[in-house]
Amino acid sequence: MFGDKKKIKDTERSLISETVSVEGTINSSGAIDIAGLIKGPVFSKEVIVRETGSITGSIEADHVEIHGHMDGKISGDDVVVGSTGTVKGDIEFGNNLKTENGADIDGYIKKTNSTKSKLSADFLFSKNKEEKKSSENGSSETSINKESKIPA
Repeated sequence: MFGDKKKIKDTERSLISETVSVEGTINSSGAIDIAGLIKGPVFSKEVIVRETGSITGSIEADHVEIHGHMDGKISGDDVVVGSTGTVKGDIEFGNNLKTENGADIDGYIKKTNSTKSKLSADFLFSKNKEEKKSSENGSSETSINKESKIPA
C-alpha cells in the first residue's frame, strides 16, 4: 500500500471540486479541472474552469477552457470561452481562440507570435523557489542606479 511507488504521468488530471477554496499559487505539470474557487495565479499545461468554477488571478497554460468565471489575465496557446463562461480581463493566445455563443468577455484580446509553450515542468516548479529565495533574503528584483540624479 504505502510501499508502492506509482509514477505520476503528465496526462493525469487534478480536480479542485466545488467544495474547495484555494488561496495562493497553483503549479501543475499536468491538467487541472476547477469547479471550486481559486484566488491566485494558476500555471499548468491545461486548465478547465467548469461552470461552478471561479478564478481571481491569472492563468498561464497551453490549453485553457473557461465555462465558469475568470477575473484576470489569460495566457495560452489555445483558449476557449464557453457559452456559460465569463472573462473579466485580457486574453493573450498564440494559436487558437474560440468563443461560443453566449460567452461574456470584458477585456482586450491579443494574438501573440509565440506558439511555443513557455511552460515546462522545470518552469512550473522552479518559479516559486526563486521568488521565495529573493523574499527570504530580503532582496528585490528592482534595481535603482544610485548615481543617477533626478533634476529638481
